[in-house]
Parts: sequence; structure tokens; C-alpha cells
Amino acid sequence: MYISMYLLTMQKSYSIAAARAQLAELVDQAESGKDVELTRRGKKVAVLLSAAKYARLSGSRVAFMSAFDNFCRENDMREIGVEPGWAEQLRDKTPGRSVKL
Repeated sequence: MYISMYLLTMQKSYSIAAARAQLAELVDQAESGKDVELTRRGKKVAVLLSAAKYARLSGSRVAFMSAFDNFCRENDMREIGVEPGWAEQLRDKTPGRSVKL
């Protein structure tokens, strides 16, 4: 069982020459979530990966607050059961509050 799990997640490695001949297949593999290593003279030189994984790794995702602000502008919060000022009740900001350690 463990061997099959290792083989399913193991990266495939192709020489640049082999990659040229199989580019469409390699792109399909990357699109499905499998990383593909490219080698030149036996040394790793590049990795082909999906656009979604690249976006995740490069940090080009939208920040939470920006996404939440966009969501609030596009949706009526009361329609989904959220009252205005809901977040103000989440934290007691008064000085001298009791803290549980």
C-alpha cells in the first residue's frame, strides 16, 4: 500500500528532448496536479506545474480582507443572515478584561 502511495505522488522526470516530444502530455499531467521535472544532462533544471499551484506558491492570491470587502459589496449581508456590526461583538476590547491562560 505504501509503495503505491509513493509511486502515485512521485514526480515524473523527463529530459528536455523527451519533453519536447511529449509536451501536450506533460501539460496535461501538470494541469491535473502532478509536478513534472525537466532535466538537462541528468540535472534538474525546471519544474512544470499547474497554473493554480503556481498562483498558490507565488502568493498572487487576493488577501482575505479584500475578498471579504468584495463579497460584502456584491451581497446583501442581511439576506444571508448576518447583521451589521456582527464582528464588534466578537472581542471585548475594554482594558482590564479577564484573560484565561
